[in-house]
Amino acid sequence: MPTKQDCLLVYDSFVMMDSIQGNVNPGPAQRKGRRPIVVFIIGATASGKTELAVQLAGRFAIEVVSADSRQVYRRLDIATAKPDPRQQRAVRHWLIDIIEPSEDYNVAFYQRAANERIRNIRAEDKIPFVVGGSGMYLRALVEGYEFPSVPPQSSLRLELEQRARELGAPALHRELAEVDPEAAKAIHPHNLRRIIRALEVYRTTGRPFSELARTTGPEFLPLLIGIHFDRDALYRRIDLRVDRQVEAGLADETRRLLQEGIDLQRPAFSSLGYREIADHLRGDCSLEEAVQRIKFAIHRYARQQLTWFRRWKGDVTWLAGDDPELVPKAASLIERAVATDD
Repeated sequence: MPTKQDCLLVYDSFVMMDSIQGNVNPGPAQRKGRRPIVVFIIGATASGKTELAVQLAGRFAIEVVSADSRQVYRRLDIATAKPDPRQQRAVRHWLIDIIEPSEDYNVAFYQRAANERIRNIRAEDKIPFVVGGSGMYLRALVEGYEFPSVPPQSSLRLELEQRARELGAPALHRELAEVDPEAAKAIHPHNLRRIIRALEVYRTTGRPFSELARTTGPEFLPLLIGIHFDRDALYRRIDLRVDRQVEAGLADETRRLLQEGIDLQRPAFSSLGYREIADHLRGDCSLEEAVQRIKFAIHRYARQQLTWFRRWKGDVTWLAGDDPELVPKAASLIERAVATDD
């Protein structure tokens, strides 16, 4: 497991590169000299990725490795849409509830932990399913990213943090866009920690992160299955899920987290829903207004995900989420891949 210092040495985002670069190193997890198959179930938020994995667990011996950058945090359950108890009983999930909301986490940390878990699942003659919609995490695995190691610059960070307090995170994001537009595309304008890290890399090396990142290729063969809905249908699914999250106690969960003293600026709280509900709890808006803001924010996030997936030139087979034959079609893809693997 990487230390906290390790987490501070890597940029918590990376550029969406067009193709896998360099020679592929199969690594230790092999069968009959071939790289093993790993199934990825991807798609926008609320598209039913976890439920598809659960349905497929009835047909294959699998374990799930989450690819969600917020489900790693303990006690952040509702807004992060973690697998419910039924789903977790149906199939074992990994890399969920592994760190405290106050702790640092990043894509390099995830990449190492996920690759280790994939090897262990394969060693038990099960199929690893990587399930999630966090694009950076997915690309880190599929393309085998290596990250530049740039020591933290304390004085520079203090300077950037002070400027963010005075001008706001979007101002620093605009500065990043001027020197490293590709990195800026991959980072939300309000994700201050990642913005600062990207600027730190640039100012320390004189080169944008997009020029420093490289790929070595994965140690497995990815089978990428995507779930898609038309936009209106996806928005309806998002809205229904938000309503259910509110009914399940999203306000109470947010209140408990605030009572723990967790800083709203921590990455853990960047999960859509918590900050909006926190505004309501402070009396800045009604619950109805907060809920509507959450829905609109997740609609926007879903559009960003869809744009991101369209730009990704990975070999993804997209299946309609409302197709009654979704499960057998996905199973057929996996059966063919497993047969080739054998």
